[in-house]
Amino acid sequence: MLTYLRYGVLAIIALVLLTLALANRAVVTVQLLPDVLAGLLGFNLSMTLPLFMILGLAVGFGLLLGFVWEWVREYGYRREASQARREADALRADLRRVETIAPQTRKDDVLAVLDAR
Repeated sequence: MLTYLRYGVLAIIALVLLTLALANRAVVTVQLLPDVLAGLLGFNLSMTLPLFMILGLAVGFGLLLGFVWEWVREYGYRREASQARREADALRADLRRVETIAPQTRKDDVLAVLDAR
């Protein structure tokens, strides 16, 4: 049931994106610099693309930038988690070592006192 819901949501998103692309097919020229500044510097990078491609590239670049930003921001959490994982592994290994050395007879303190009599 959940897979059908996921496919339905993906189909709706695809339909919205297709509608957006069909509605924005006009060719647009995007320039890196304003004309005045381009005249001063002597160069201007420009691209002529359909508007839906420019929108898609802008959204994709924004998503990529957001993912990288979050990955950098969460570095401390990942470092702390790996350090805790290493400590837990060391404690487990230490516990296994102690369990193999120590006898496996675990008695209750009260029973140990009664057996000692």
